[in-house]
Amino acid sequence: MGNRMTELLPEGAAPQETAPVGSPREQQVTTTQVGRVALMLAALGVVYGDIGTSPLYAMQTVFSIDNNAVRPTPADVYGVVSLIFWSITLIVSIKYVVFVLRADNDGEGGVMALAALARRVLGGASGRRLALVMALGVAGAALFYGDSVITPSISVLSAVEGLGVISPDLAGLVVPIAAAVLAVLFAVQRWGTHRVGSLFGPVMLLWFASLGAVGLREVLNRPEILRGLSPSYAAAFIADRPYTAFIAMGAVVLAITGAEALYADMGHFGRSPIRRTWFVIVFPALTLNYLAQGALILRNPSARTNPFYLLLPHWARVPMIVLATAATVIASQAVISGAFSVSRQAVRLGYLPHLRVRHTSSRQEGQVYVPGVNWALFVAVVAVTLTFRASTRLATAYGVAVTGTFLITTALFLTVARAHWRWRVWQVLVVGVVFGTAELTYFTANLTKVTHGGWLTLLIAIAIFTIMMTWQRGREIVTARRLELEGPLSEFLDKVHTEGVLRVPGTAVLPHPNKETTPLALRANLEHNHVLHQRVVIISGRTETVPHIPWDLRLEVDELGDSTDGITHINARFGFHDPTDFPEVLRQVTARYPERLEGDLDPDQASYFVSRITLRRTRQPGMSGWRKQLFIGLAHNAASQAEFLCLPEDRTIVMGSNVDL
Repeated sequence: MGNRMTELLPEGAAPQETAPVGSPREQQVTTTQVGRVALMLAALGVVYGDIGTSPLYAMQTVFSIDNNAVRPTPADVYGVVSLIFWSITLIVSIKYVVFVLRADNDGEGGVMALAALARRVLGGASGRRLALVMALGVAGAALFYGDSVITPSISVLSAVEGLGVISPDLAGLVVPIAAAVLAVLFAVQRWGTHRVGSLFGPVMLLWFASLGAVGLREVLNRPEILRGLSPSYAAAFIADRPYTAFIAMGAVVLAITGAEALYADMGHFGRSPIRRTWFVIVFPALTLNYLAQGALILRNPSARTNPFYLLLPHWARVPMIVLATAATVIASQAVISGAFSVSRQAVRLGYLPHLRVRHTSSRQEGQVYVPGVNWALFVAVVAVTLTFRASTRLATAYGVAVTGTFLITTALFLTVARAHWRWRVWQVLVVGVVFGTAELTYFTANLTKVTHGGWLTLLIAIAIFTIMMTWQRGREIVTARRLELEGPLSEFLDKVHTEGVLRVPGTAVLPHPNKETTPLALRANLEHNHVLHQRVVIISGRTETVPHIPWDLRLEVDELGDSTDGITHINARFGFHDPTDFPEVLRQVTARYPERLEGDLDPDQASYFVSRITLRRTRQPGMSGWRKQLFIGLAHNAASQAEFLCLPEDRTIVMGSNVDL
């Protein structure tokens, strides 16, 4: 903004000399600055909840692995602090904040959006390569669902466990209180995050201020802990005790969980507020707190059992438990909302069946509530909480999903960098080796925990991956077989023109994937009722691999070769964040292209005819029998097409057809 102001001034003039107090220019600058601060505060509340609550359990977990294999000695403490600091620096500050945030898909981020971007920029690549790219995106989304189950449980448990520090007699209340907090958290999802979103930023600002203040106090008392910022201590720790360091890496990764949220939430705030908030507030506060926890362990080795809370004076522990619980609820809220967004993207891209999606804000289209996903997550999270009962036990199940997502994001990012930004091969190799080596180390270190709980996230990810790929494949097969039943639309129109079909008053709107084949409901109406409506409008919707498409670029109207027969086709393109609202499509076409629709058409009086497909399992090739059964089950429980397309219930007629699978 400063550079832009200088360009508008006379040569040699200073901004202060030409913009008196209260001038419109000064007011504009002030408004812009206020807007930036507001965006940074909002990003602080939504983006950084997960990584911001990692100090609750990361250091504690490192010093509890393998029966305290990591010792409270200067070499080990400096080594661990160095590993944590440089992990945050390399993966979060450099990889995500500097590099990955550049790979936006029309302003949106996240692994599914990145996969869609990679598929788009690859252009004429082979079908197998494009399928591999989307499979990676699906795998990343599946791992994210596993993360969505673990994050609320470990975050809330770690916060409430502070009760045991205050008094051992209160330890028995940790699990019941955590379960109650989680129940309330999932119950309020139906009202949407916008109702409490204004509170998130200030709470997280207070949280990070507390982390930094407590950390600074301890660091000033023991400044030698600053040695841990040197990478030489991490290198020495790895060289002297390679196996212990390798195992420790599986717990160190807990300090960077939530890094994916920086990228996934980019569409809500933009990259600049996320970057500023990270470097100005979050990174310094986290660094100070981890340094302080290391200093405390050196000063009092027994504090390694819970260095976060033992770092606090007695009077501050109860208030910090309350603040930590609020922060972990916000962290949980962020990942739950992320699961809703990922589910919606997967539906748009054809990897999940239609889900009931409810918009919870009249101003923010991206704020949605998906009841099925919400309650499935609730059951899974509570089951995990009651089974593991402690954050240290749950930490063993945490890292696999996170590190797997890191690797997938790196692979997709490098694909985009090479195909879209034309990076040279040596650039791709250097970045791939630096990030890939670190992330592969994290991943393999966490694989050692598979038998101790890591199997949980892998099991969830495998189940979700199977569901998504089965739905995508089954949808392809059903679409191909449905096309055979529908027959060419051109032949149907010839029959209408030559046989003098009886036309009845009114407008019939038929959702249909294309204009090459005949909607089954349209064919059935003619074959069984021997009539057609005076106006027939076929609407096709296609979801693109970009988040949003404006209305002036979204619509195409085709009179199908005859402008007098009352049969029109509308092609509507949607971004995967746009609502598939077909009545709104009809209203937009009526308002923008009235000459293309014969006669007066009232969109609010049109009737909608939907074809409902009944699937029959057969021995035909295409998928194995159990996958066919899974697909049929998913289709049976999917939200209705009428609901997905926002069709009015009182003007929608459903007509059935059978398709063999």
